Order: sequence, then C-alpha cells, then structure tokens
Amino acid sequence: MRLILIGSLSLSIAAAYYIYVPLPSTISEPWKLMFMDAILRGIMHLSFLAHNLGLSGPFDLMRYATSWDVIWGPKSTLKVRVTDTSFSGVQAQVFQPTLTSLQQHLKRGVVYFHGGGWTLGSGKMQTYFLQCRTMAEELDAVVISIEYRLAPEARFPDQYNDALEASKRILTAEVLDRYSIDPERVAVSGDSAGGNLASAVTQQMALDASAPFKFKVQALLYPVLQSLDFNTPSRQQNRNMPILNAPLMARLLLEYFNGSQALVSSLLANRHLALNQGQEIAAAKAKINWTQLLPAAAQKNFKPVVPLQGDQKMIEILKFMLDVRASPLLAEQEVLKAVPPTYIMTCELDMLRDDGLMYGRRLEEAGVAVTIDHYEDGFHGCTSFAFSPTPFAVALRSFGNYIRWLKENL
Repeated sequence: MRLILIGSLSLSIAAAYYIYVPLPSTISEPWKLMFMDAILRGIMHLSFLAHNLGLSGPFDLMRYATSWDVIWGPKSTLKVRVTDTSFSGVQAQVFQPTLTSLQQHLKRGVVYFHGGGWTLGSGKMQTYFLQCRTMAEELDAVVISIEYRLAPEARFPDQYNDALEASKRILTAEVLDRYSIDPERVAVSGDSAGGNLASAVTQQMALDASAPFKFKVQALLYPVLQSLDFNTPSRQQNRNMPILNAPLMARLLLEYFNGSQALVSSLLANRHLALNQGQEIAAAKAKINWTQLLPAAAQKNFKPVVPLQGDQKMIEILKFMLDVRASPLLAEQEVLKAVPPTYIMTCELDMLRDDGLMYGRRLEEAGVAVTIDHYEDGFHGCTSFAFSPTPFAVALRSFGNYIRWLKENL
C-alpha cells in the first residue's frame, strides 16, 4: 500500500510539474490554459519523438490527433445550410444563412482561411466549423471556408497558390450570383497562418487590374506576417508561452519551406540575418525594423538579435523568407496603398503580436484605415477557444468584437 501511495504521489507531482507553466498575472484563467497547453505539448512531444526515431514525419502524429476533431459531412442547421464544393480545384465549405429578410436579398460574403502553420488543421475541425457557422448566422453572410493543401504534401508557395486561385474564382460574377453575395461586400479573413494567406492574397488581388471585384475589407486574427526576424520583442517575451512557442513556430515554418528540422536552433538565433545577401536583405530588414515600427510600450527593454556569424545551410530558407508571398510585411508601400481597410487582432501573450502591430503601422503610413484590436489577456489562438466545451472569457470577448467590426465595416 505504501508503494502505491508513493507511486501515486510521484505521478501526481510529475503531472503537476508538466502541466504548470509560469504565466503572467494578466491571464484570467491560468489553470485552464495550462491544462489545454499540456495536452497539446504532450501530443507535440510524442510526434517529434516518433520523428526522431525515424517512425514518421515531424507532424504526422499531430495531424492524426487533429483529425479526431473533424466534423465529417456537412452539418446544416435550420438557420445555416452547409455544403461541400470546390473553387478552381480547391476544396471548400460554404455556409449559407437560410433565414434572410426580404429587404436584403444580397448578402455579405466572407472568405476564410484557417490556421495551423500551413501544416495542421482544417476548416472542418469543430472550432473552425462552429466559428464559420456562427459567423454566417450572426452576420447574415455567406462564409466560404477554404481547404488549402497542407505540408508536407504541399510546400510553399502551394498553399498561397490555392488561396489565391480559390479567391479569384469566388470573386467572379458567376460565383457571387450563385450564392447571392453582394460583390461590394466581400471580406477576406484568417487566423495565424490563415491570416498570412489572407493578407498575401489581398495584396495580390488589390493590384490585379483584371479582377472584376475586390475584397472590401480584410480581418486578420493574430497573423504571422514575417519570418525574417525570430527575435522581435513579442517573440522574445513569449517564446515559451502557450499555445504557440518559439521552437514549434520554427518547426512549422521549416516544414512549410521544406527545410531541415535540424535548422531550428539556427532559425531561433536569427543566424540567417547574418548571411550576406546584399541589398535585398538590407531592404527587407528596414521593413521589419521594430525599433522604428513598434511603440515603446511594445519594445519594452528588448534588444535586436543580429548574430555575427550566419549559417550557410539557411541560404535556401532565406530565399523563401524574403518572398512577399510568405512575408506580406515586406510589401512595398505602393502595394500597401491598394490594400482595403484592415482589422488586426493582436494578443499580448502571443509570439506573433509584433507582426500584427508592425503591419498595422506600415498600412497606416500607406494611408489605409486600420483597426488594431489588442487583448492584454489574449494568447495565440484564443478566439478558437470560444467554441470549446469550456470557453475562455477572452475568447468570447475577442470573437464578439471581431464579429462586431465585420458588421460595422462590411
């Protein structure tokens, strides 16, 4: 009996040690977040262990785990009809409100790209499915959730190409008429990696003179907008925060760019910034110079990290990082001027906070109307937890404000 008690106590202590993560006092529901993060970290560690043993790809087990959350088959309700379809060969789900007033035949439209580091996730996962269905109902809008291809089957720029081709097809008279969407009231939106795709597609389509219609607004939720500087203040401050930590972000990015997972440490140390690539990298650094773009309150006491010695193995990865399709924050000002009014959600306890703040600043300098919706108690992916069995207060608040902005601006 004594051995059982000692064993149980030891396991309890080990479990508590694994679950516990030091969190700032601004988190209103710390233990709930720690518990959720522990589950995700456990799956992540098992997935990477299997990869290191040569049993699978680095994210195979994580992809299998996320498949448990997929809602199979369209689940329509009395208020929203859900159908599977495709646009230019790209799979999608369409959420159409069924209870529409006679005074408003044409509806708003929202094209949505889910997150997941270009490697994980699906619009059919319960969180995204319920989010899009709720958006369709509350906005009286046709919401189209795009199922772009994922790594490792698809690598950059395949995900971007899927997002662009699907968007171009949706913004045609034929498709808009089919779903009774007002061509003057179509938004593009996405979270995390989906926000990356949404912003890159918006830039491209804003410049496309042949496009018959344009997006009226874009709404980006904690987007990843650059991969060149892995040591912005928010990435230094939140490198070990739930739900997205620095090593995981580096692994996802390398998977997207088809780089070796052995380069994680070099990426985290910014060793690619020390590679001599001439004027191109100098110009790119100027566009992500957070000492100029971020307010003092966001910079805090952090310093730029620019190592003296580079890693030549990162030459190919650096080429992708400098591509504006992967890093929309690097766009020229003439491109940014064409971007529609923009909503950017940022979270204080998120590695990607500064990406959103810097992009907002650059857009404002280009004359674009920008709304920054910042949450001191927010963490990466928080809005998705509005649809969990035990929703976070910040999740409900942030999702509600996101919907409110779309109602007022779309």
